[in-house]
Parts: sequence; structure tokens; C-alpha cells
Amino acid sequence: MKQFFSDFSKLIKFRLSFTVVFSASISFLIGQKMQVGRGHIPSIDWGNWLILIAGGFLVTAAANCFNEIIEVDLDKLMSRTKDRPMPAGRMTTGQGLVLGVFMAFLGTWLLGQLNLETGLLSVFSILLYAFVYTPLKRKSPIAVFVGAIPGALPPLIGYLAAFGSLKADLFLDIDYKIAVILFFIQFVWQFPHFWAIAWVLDDDYKKAGFRLLPTKKRDKTSALFTFVSTLILIPVSLLPTIYGFGGYYIAGVSIVAGLIFSWLAFKLLMNRELVDARKVMFCSFFYIPAVQLVLMFDFIAK
Repeated sequence: MKQFFSDFSKLIKFRLSFTVVFSASISFLIGQKMQVGRGHIPSIDWGNWLILIAGGFLVTAAANCFNEIIEVDLDKLMSRTKDRPMPAGRMTTGQGLVLGVFMAFLGTWLLGQLNLETGLLSVFSILLYAFVYTPLKRKSPIAVFVGAIPGALPPLIGYLAAFGSLKADLFLDIDYKIAVILFFIQFVWQFPHFWAIAWVLDDDYKKAGFRLLPTKKRDKTSALFTFVSTLILIPVSLLPTIYGFGGYYIAGVSIVAGLIFSWLAFKLLMNRELVDARKVMFCSFFYIPAVQLVLMFDFIAK
């Protein structure tokens, strides 16, 4: 039983799935708080919040499952992935496919119960991640840009899910610029996040022919792209405050976190050492949940 849960966790990339659901749930609470403030609903609907978490988790797990089915032969070549259940031979691709399809349909159905837009976005996310981003990883660094789109959809999905099945006239009252900004922050964040991971794992990635660094190698230009992307993230993270749905707390945290992120990326640019890339990577892990949590509390407190 312990092996089963371990294999299932690896199959669905549990930590990645959890991060995706976390982003969506934060955006959901922001959207629900807006509805409460406008008198559309009396209080936050925690039932819908749980549906979003369950549906979002299943959809993300399905996309990761399809990704591993497609890359099963490549996963056998890399040290970090060869112990996943399918490349290790503990699960067949047929079993993985059945499980992935089941999770995809159930997750999409759950999200569709909230509203049509949420269900359609979840399907789009699965298709783009599994069937466009995945094969592109071996062809061109443009895969990072493509992968950043489904990676940034969870905040957008969560925000739209917060509005449930509102009547058409109320649905038009949604502040869509908030949804776009939430998407844009996570979209930009993924570039230094992806590139730092690609730098750290470049030797392993090369075994499978993955080309994810901007120049396909650890050089000054790839480090420069990573550094510049952290600089771009600073003004982007200030958009909630600029557009009035974030306060001074999120502005302060975004600036401090962004400067730390940029400083670490600058050190990578100067030194181009693996240890510096690891620091950028770990900073990216903490950056997005910290900014999103502070944004939620700042928004709710207003």
C-alpha cells in the first residue's frame, strides 16, 4: 500500500498539483470576497471552494499523467524520473491512460459544475500542457513560453470559478482586469522559475534531449534572460496596487521579494555557478505562494 501511494504521488506530481490548486484557491477567495462586497452573495461558498480544489487537483493530476505517458521512454533516461511508476515498470502506460482519462473527465465535470468557463479552461489547460508543451520540450526553448500559459491558468480558473453560475447580467459585472493581472503575475514568474530549474537539471535534461534554457546551454545569455525576467516581475507584481485591489502590504512584500529574487538572479548572471541557480530555483518556490497569500489577506482586509 505504501508503494501504491508513493507511485501515485509520483505519477500525478503531487507537489506540483498542490501548488496549482493553491494558486487557484487563493484566486477563488479573492473573487468570492468581491462578490460578498458587492452584495451578490451573503458569504464565501466553502462548498464551491472544495469543488474547485478537488476538480483542480484532478485536472492537474490528469495533465501530469498524460505528460508522463508521452515521455515514458525519455523518463527512463533521466536520473530524477527513472523511478516514476511507468518508466520503472510498476505501471503500464495503458493503466496510466485509464487513470488519466478518468481524472480528466471527473475533474472537468466538477469544475464545470461551477460554470462553463471554468470547465472549458480546464480542458484547454490539459490539452496545451500535455499535447503542445510536452512534445515542444525536445524541439525548442519556446516550450517554456508555451508551458507558462497553462501554468498561469490556475489563478484565472480559480477567479472565474468564484462567480459560480451567476445570472448573465451579474456575470458581466466581473472585474476581468483582476483575473488578467492574477494570470499575468503567475505567467511572468514562471520564466525565472522554469529557467532556474532547467539550469540546475540541464545535465539530466540533455539525456532526454530537452531544450529549455534560452540558448539551450548554461551560458551568460541564459543567465541574462533569467535575471531580466525577475526584473520584469517587480512592476508586474505591483499591478494589484496600481489598479486598486491590492494595498500597501502586497506592494511592500512584492518589492522586497522581487528584489531578493533579482539579486539572486544577478549573482547567477555574474558567477554562472550551479549553486547560484539552485538559490534562484528555491527562491521561486517561495515567491509565488508568499505573494499570493499576502495579496489575499490584503484584499480581504480592505
